[in-house]
Amino acid sequence: MPGGHVEEREELLGAAAGIEEVAIAAPLFIQRHDPNTIASNDDSFISSEQGCANIREGEKVPQNMSVGSATSVLHNLFLKTQKVPFQAGFEHLSFKNNSITRVIARKSSLRNEFGRAASDTYLISRLSFVLLKFLGIGYRWISKLVALAFYAVFLMPGFLQVGYFYFTDKRVYRSIIYGPKPRNRLDIYLPENLNSPKPVIVFVTGGAWIIGYKAWGALLGLQLVEKDVIVVCLDYRNFPQGTLSDMVEDAMQGISFICNNITDFGGDPTRLYLAGQSAGSHIAACALIEQAIRGIEITESSYNELESKQVDLTWKASQFKGFFGISGCYNLPSLVDHFNQRGLYHSLFVSIVGGEECLPWFSPELRVRNLSTIAEACLPHMYLFHGTNDYSIPCGASESFAEVLASIGAKVTTRFYDGKTHTDIFLQDPLRGGNNQLIADILDVVHAGDEIAQANDALSKPRRLVPEFLLQMARNVSPF
Repeated sequence: MPGGHVEEREELLGAAAGIEEVAIAAPLFIQRHDPNTIASNDDSFISSEQGCANIREGEKVPQNMSVGSATSVLHNLFLKTQKVPFQAGFEHLSFKNNSITRVIARKSSLRNEFGRAASDTYLISRLSFVLLKFLGIGYRWISKLVALAFYAVFLMPGFLQVGYFYFTDKRVYRSIIYGPKPRNRLDIYLPENLNSPKPVIVFVTGGAWIIGYKAWGALLGLQLVEKDVIVVCLDYRNFPQGTLSDMVEDAMQGISFICNNITDFGGDPTRLYLAGQSAGSHIAACALIEQAIRGIEITESSYNELESKQVDLTWKASQFKGFFGISGCYNLPSLVDHFNQRGLYHSLFVSIVGGEECLPWFSPELRVRNLSTIAEACLPHMYLFHGTNDYSIPCGASESFAEVLASIGAKVTTRFYDGKTHTDIFLQDPLRGGNNQLIADILDVVHAGDEIAQANDALSKPRRLVPEFLLQMARNVSPF
């Protein structure tokens, strides 16, 4: 972040931290993290600037230096500063499945919802003015903004229906707190039938690192929760509220929370999957590769070395059975000029990343080369999905990443959708209803070996949410 905006950023972060959210938590999480035993040392956290400095000087990155380290320190510090989540104004619902008791706090009125929405709107407005200072007056981004407005209008019939589902469906548990930072919240979509542990997909939404929000995953959550899959959508700080190091840190913290607590919500810890779309796919891949590298270094280090480095892994990349990268980018230096031509100007993008020297650090394709020959044991099966007519992030980004993954022995599967754009496979096709190839491909992996689930997947087809002529008009004006 340029020096002139440091004070503004700190002020905005403070304002964001004061936003009241709905506190929803599982009892086992509270029992597991005793707020009376607080660790005060958070030296394991280090800024992206420090990380990039090591790369710049050619030094080996210390084991405890992780962009977005997810440790128990954050949990404890967070719990110490928060009120007990089960407080006045909440209605408590208890239910039991397979000897697992969960208590989920739900609001009894819409008052707090509107209060939080007003606070969020105020914060977003202030952040928008900060963002405008980076953008200036430019033809490309203004034309993209106008196109985005028309695009949203044409798809509004579908957005309204998905929004109604998001705010009213009892299967959606919104704004569960997973950490102490602004926007450390997640939504969980729980199937109605929780008589047995369900597969879980942790999803990181896209948004060009600027407009990402957990609710953008509502359409995916709606379709997968109908198929008896638990979906978790992570929220994270966007630019200019944070830089890429903050986004990855948030993602790793949210992933840690899910890995350690998903059984409390009826999830199967042996069937965990990590997914992301567009910028969310990039952030999720950064978190996964970072954790895999740390896991490998732990394997290759002695006990004394680990003690000196204060290593604390609260989750492992190998805990996930698969990674679904949807229309993602994985090599930032190769895409800087492309993004600049698309309206994400070079100066703005470098500010998002945290500096020119940080581009390699946040490039999974470049960092994955450090995973050596034991990558197969540390990484899950990598599934990369991309449309061949994607102009926002060319499909070559997934092709190149897949080649590097295969070269180090990782399991990788690619699927390219002929003629599909950046948003076709994730947005327009699901709104069209009927057979959705992306969802079908994901379910083929998640429900592999489960004949009953596969039969149910084949029987139920989502209904159409937007008329075809509006979908075509939206595709014609799409800024993506």
